[in-house]
Amino acid sequence: MENSTQQVELQIPESSRQISEDDDTINTNQQQQISRRSNKHYGWWFRIFLYIIFLLVGQSAATLLGRFYYDEGGNSKWMATFVQSAGFPILLPLFFLFKSSKNTAFQSREKPSRSSLFLIYLFFGLMLAGDNLMYSYGLLYLPVSTYSLICASQLAFNCLFSLLLNAQKFTALILNSVVIVTISAALLAVHSESDTSTKLSADKYAIGFVCTVAASATYALYLSLLEVTFKRVIKSETFDTILKMQVFPSFIASCACVVGLYASGEIRILTAEMNGFNKGEISYLMTLIWTAVLWQICCIGLLGLIFEVSSLFSNVISTLGLPALPLLAVIFFHDKMDGEKIIALLLAVWGFLSYVYQNYLDDSKAKSSKSEENEATITH
Repeated sequence: MENSTQQVELQIPESSRQISEDDDTINTNQQQQISRRSNKHYGWWFRIFLYIIFLLVGQSAATLLGRFYYDEGGNSKWMATFVQSAGFPILLPLFFLFKSSKNTAFQSREKPSRSSLFLIYLFFGLMLAGDNLMYSYGLLYLPVSTYSLICASQLAFNCLFSLLLNAQKFTALILNSVVIVTISAALLAVHSESDTSTKLSADKYAIGFVCTVAASATYALYLSLLEVTFKRVIKSETFDTILKMQVFPSFIASCACVVGLYASGEIRILTAEMNGFNKGEISYLMTLIWTAVLWQICCIGLLGLIFEVSSLFSNVISTLGLPALPLLAVIFFHDKMDGEKIIALLLAVWGFLSYVYQNYLDDSKAKSSKSEENEATITH
């Protein structure tokens, strides 16, 4: 009897110890899961911040260099179009740094065929070349103020295409962001009428106006179709996917521009254009090279934001850069800075913060719903 009693007494602490160890294991696993989710969350915000920097810096610097090219004697529309896509070779080393994993059967089943990918790259490449060419015509034949005002309308076009193609939900904050950012760009464009006076024929003005409107609509459609392609066709969540969607269409767009240079005869005047460049031949070459590099940096930021958030968000960030250009022009071209330009910049920041706050609310709601689901799973 004494031995059996001792055995029972010994078994009870042993079972309690086992239960305590199991509880510790469960708590440790839960803490590790929470830590992983937190790291993924911070990593997502870091990528978003990096893509925004790429987009704003690349777009602003490339636009300034494009203006520098025209102001100093450049006049080739196809060359201005070519440099917007020809910088893709600098992205090739990134393929070795961001290789996608190929060890899962699920990914291989979900991958589209090579013929489908070729058609996708061909379609987006030709679309990109045509869009860039229309922008070049618009900038050549329109005053900068009118050009900027029409370019700001791409945000409205993107709202329409996001609603039709991407099922984008519009809240009061998103509408506020779109309206405020558009007003900001419009205020800047209308104000610049007093800075520049350009005499143009009615025919050239009409061509520039139609090309810029068409380019803005095409660009908005381009962004929405990219988002659809990422989410429904390619279905791959890697940076390698973003690189491919930039490099291959850019290669096709560059080839189309080379054909355009020869077909239009502009290839024959490039040597004279370089010799007559006001800042010299070296400056001419460096302007074109750095313009090409900066447009590629801009496009990586653009595609990253489409992939991580939405095409509408990428367009809001892109439009945010328009009022920042006067500040850069003050620094590099010694333009005048007045109250209207400052108001335009503040409005753009206000619209941007409204959209960021809406994304914060959506993120918080998603996190709370996930935590409720986890609690319900643990309870049951």
